Amino acid sequence: MKRDHVRHLVCPKCRLPLQWDTSSAPVPDTVLEGRLVCGGCRSDYPVRSGVPRFVPVDNYATGFGLQWNRHAATQLDSHTGIPLTEERFFRATGWPRNLAGQTILEVGCGAGRFTEQVAKTGAMVLSLDYSAAVDANQASNGHRENVLIVQGDAYAMPFAHDSFDRVFCLGVLQHTPDVRKTFLELPKHLKPGGHLAVDVYKRFPWWKQWTITKYWARPFTRRMDPGTLYGRVEAYIRFMWPLCRWINLLPKGRNLNWKLLVADYRGLYPLDERLLRDWAVLDTYDMLAPAYDQPQTLETLQGWFQEAGLVEVDFGYGLNGHEGRGRRPSRG
Repeated sequence: MKRDHVRHLVCPKCRLPLQWDTSSAPVPDTVLEGRLVCGGCRSDYPVRSGVPRFVPVDNYATGFGLQWNRHAATQLDSHTGIPLTEERFFRATGWPRNLAGQTILEVGCGAGRFTEQVAKTGAMVLSLDYSAAVDANQASNGHRENVLIVQGDAYAMPFAHDSFDRVFCLGVLQHTPDVRKTFLELPKHLKPGGHLAVDVYKRFPWWKQWTITKYWARPFTRRMDPGTLYGRVEAYIRFMWPLCRWINLLPKGRNLNWKLLVADYRGLYPLDERLLRDWAVLDTYDMLAPAYDQPQTLETLQGWFQEAGLVEVDFGYGLNGHEGRGRRPSRG
């Protein structure tokens, strides 16, 4: 974290600006360990490993922290050499590729696959996650002058309202305790005229929803210790991988592999076998581990955009489900 990045932060309790605690030592230009204090309510917050922390270490997103630290580079375009994340980001948001001079909020950054792409636009990027995934993102992107990574709560974000040119939340909403509440927090942080982009898993009719195998397994797997579950998923993928290669050759074979709880991207992404298996372990675990998995209908998502008073809205369907984009009205 850069010393002057404190200007972007407020106390999540009373929403007053934070400042550095200089009682023990001067604050260096790059801060790895330190403390932030609120001049109003006197709350204080640690900075550890360059990341300001506003939530407890143990929380409902512990499993996400485990998966993203074990797969810190798996989905980064700089690791795969293929612009999968770049293409998904600009397709999902519809935003221009030059955003220099703007300030962007990313809610739910994971290991930083989107952080890496937004930073390239020239914007100042503030990336928040509830889990220890921030440590993976910090390792990959924390060195950038235009990136600040924060561990915080989407329901009490340490950022001022009305302060961002753009806000996005991709791959996250369905994994929060109250999806509507999470969504409605996002527009509060937009400047008048600012742009919002989100996606959320698609909810099918109840009879079709329960043909999705993961929803039969999740009542058991989401209660498991994350480390134990990860080990079992890794062993399962290792065992199934040779068989799934042959299944994939059948008509709709990839769909069958997904029903067998193997996240199979053969024929979809041009990755080599090693990367395909890494993605299979990561996304199979991602199906089974989250404490919450709450898909939504398009009508529900449209209703939230209307409730938030957003204009110029449009919706589409992407690899992750429903995508929605809108703009906060300008003053006057």
